[in-house]
Order: sequence, then C-alpha cells, then structure tokens
Amino acid sequence: MQEVIKVENLVKQYGEINAVDDVSFSIKKGSCFGLLGPNGAGKTTTIEIMEGMIPATKGRVLYYGKPVDPSISQQIGIQFQNTALQDFLTVKETLNLFSAFYDKTITQEKLIALCDLSEFLNTNNRLLSGGQKQRMLLALALINDPDIIFLDEPTTGLDPQARRNFWQLIENIKAQEKTVILTTHYMDEAEQLCDDIVIMDHGKIIASGSPENLLEEHFDSIFIYLPLNQLNPIHIEQFNAQVQGDRVEITTQQVEKTLTQLIENNVSLAGLHVKSANLDDLFLKLTGYSLRK
Repeated sequence: MQEVIKVENLVKQYGEINAVDDVSFSIKKGSCFGLLGPNGAGKTTTIEIMEGMIPATKGRVLYYGKPVDPSISQQIGIQFQNTALQDFLTVKETLNLFSAFYDKTITQEKLIALCDLSEFLNTNNRLLSGGQKQRMLLALALINDPDIIFLDEPTTGLDPQARRNFWQLIENIKAQEKTVILTTHYMDEAEQLCDDIVIMDHGKIIASGSPENLLEEHFDSIFIYLPLNQLNPIHIEQFNAQVQGDRVEITTQQVEKTLTQLIENNVSLAGLHVKSANLDDLFLKLTGYSLRK
C-alpha cells in the first residue's frame, strides 16, 4: 500500500520543553490513522506541524515524498475541534461560501450525500444539533475533495447515537480511498475505525501498530469482574484478584476453568462481567493512567 505521509524525527521545542520529541511514523493511503494521547502528550502539536500550521524545530514531514509547503492547504482537509461559523447563514449558504476558498471543489450533490446533509440544508448554523454541526464541519473539510483529511476529536461531546452515525461517515470516506488522520480521546472509536495507531505521552511515541497487533502483543489474558461483596479476603487472595472500587478484577488465561473454580468456592456469579483487553487497558498498562484524564 502506498505511503502518503512520512514523519521523520520530528522535534518541536518551546524553550527547554520538547513538546514533540523525535517522533517518526508513516501513514498508508486509504487508511484511518489514529494519533492518541492525553492532553499535553504532543499529539496536537504533531498534527499542527503535519498540517503546515506551525514549523518543526527539527525533522520533517513528507507528502508523497515531498516536504510540506504552503500549497498543502489546497490538498488536505481539516476538521478542527472548534470552527467559527456565521450564525445566520444556512448550511447550504455556508457550503457555497467555503467553496469559494478553493481552486478545486467536490460537487455539492456528492458532498451532501457523503455527509448526509440533505435533511438540514436550509437550517441556520446556530440551530444545528451537535451531531448535525459535526457532519457539516466534516463536509467543509471535504469541500476541496482532498486525498487526506485531518479530524481533530470530531465526536467530542456527541451522544452515543450521533457518535456512531459519525463513525459510519468516516467509513464512507475511507471507501472513497481517502486517507483519514484521526485524533480522539475515545478508545472504542480508535479501535473501531483505525487501521493503525500511534500512542504518545510526554512528547514521545510509546506504542504503534494496528490495534489488533498491539493488544495481542501486550495481553494474553481475559478479565473477569465481580462485585466486591461476593468475594471474601481469602477468595481475593486465592484468585489473585485486584480490588477496583466496588468490584474485583481477576485476570486469567483460562476463563472456563476460573469460573468453575469460583463456583466450587461458593462464589456467586451474579453481576459477572467478562471482557477481553481493549485500548483503554493498553493505555493504562503503558502509562499508568486512563487516557480520559
């Protein structure tokens, strides 16, 4: 698969602080690439350098083998976390306005269909729901028909249904063979959408690869959760359980055997929850804290 972006030994310094500290990765054409990390990890600074908004202290970003330059603004699409819009323009009028900013644009009919805008085209921007506004902002990011789209935490603040609807739009964009670079605080979102991820902390990359490969590399066990009041201290020690608030976590490679042992020890399985490791667990293991903090 063709490499569309290559980040080489990227460094960004603010005084004596390395906001980005020797970061390197590549992104394949038609993939969804996730850049993950807590606030202050360096991901936003990395993205801004990739978008050509701020210069790197050291290192470089290559698009199709060529260094980034000012012309990149005509070739990429960006959905920012916050975009100021004219309150009293309709969605359709806003699309017309932003189309005038570019030499090349996608047809409005295709854009409306791709971002599912038809039901609120004539609605003023100030009256849009959160999900509708994000769909409209996505359309603005796609208006110049870019090959590469940057989405900066696009589903923050949306309700679960609106988030999942937005996920489908991203899948539709990938089906157009476009490349998506996604920053997000939602691990389920990254796991659902991303072909490859980079996890950053304190300006450095601490893990990279596909979600599946990273989970396979770092975990070979299943988690069993039970209410704390169903196990006595002897049980907790016997099963090497970890107390987490009002529940306990038991890690095992043999779920059926462990459940049998729990029953044999007269432990109630009411409230039982069994799950495989996910990206939340991976981040916690690598950093010692949750990504959402």
